[in-house]
Amino acid sequence: MADQVKPLMPHATATWLVDNTALGFEQIAEFCGIHILEVQAMADDLASSKYTGRDPVHAGELTLAEIARGQADPAYSLKMQKAPVAVSRTKGARYTPVSRRQDKPDGISWILRNHPEFSDAQISKLIGTTRNTINAIRDRTHWNIQNIQAKDPVTLGLCSQRELDAAVAKAAKNIVPVEGEEPVVVAEGASDREKLIEELRAERTANVKAASDAAQEAEAAAWLEAKRAAEAGETPPENDLPPAA
Repeated sequence: MADQVKPLMPHATATWLVDNTALGFEQIAEFCGIHILEVQAMADDLASSKYTGRDPVHAGELTLAEIARGQADPAYSLKMQKAPVAVSRTKGARYTPVSRRQDKPDGISWILRNHPEFSDAQISKLIGTTRNTINAIRDRTHWNIQNIQAKDPVTLGLCSQRELDAAVAKAAKNIVPVEGEEPVVVAEGASDREKLIEELRAERTANVKAASDAAQEAEAAAWLEAKRAAEAGETPPENDLPPAA
């Protein structure tokens, strides 16, 4: 009997069995998987927590016939008739433990600062928040904005590193490169340090290209000015004349 599946709500089930049957405390404790002293406390109304009884017959976990067998034989071990169906969340916003909910604004602020390419829908799904909260932090109109500090949501326990990396990769696909600029390609699975190095390298390359373009424009402008002067019949100053052959 040690391996038998236990009721979905063991304490609530035990409360109902104490109040509605003549089963022994040991039988109830064994069936529900709790200590016999807890059952004794329920019967004496001394339990620290009060539970609303849950009918195992209505839930399909026990039958009246099984309860009758147990009442007739104190040594009889009750048998589960149907294993309980676990309740799981399949829809709705991401669940965050109460102890970590106050950390959400810090995680949102970090994403807005480090990944502006994220859409509000992505942030909402990753952190489990609302668009109103995201916009309030972005616009600095959040009621607690003075105390919000940007912190990595992975470190805060709001999401896993794998989930964050997947969101970053998805957001990167939606970035439209500016005309004339080459998109920064970062290897999949690269660390934050490697990503920063790639970004700095791309920025340095862009600065060198901009300086080169500016020098070429200045040289072209000087050549054009000299040509216009020559066409107007102006003679360059003596010092600027080339030496005689």
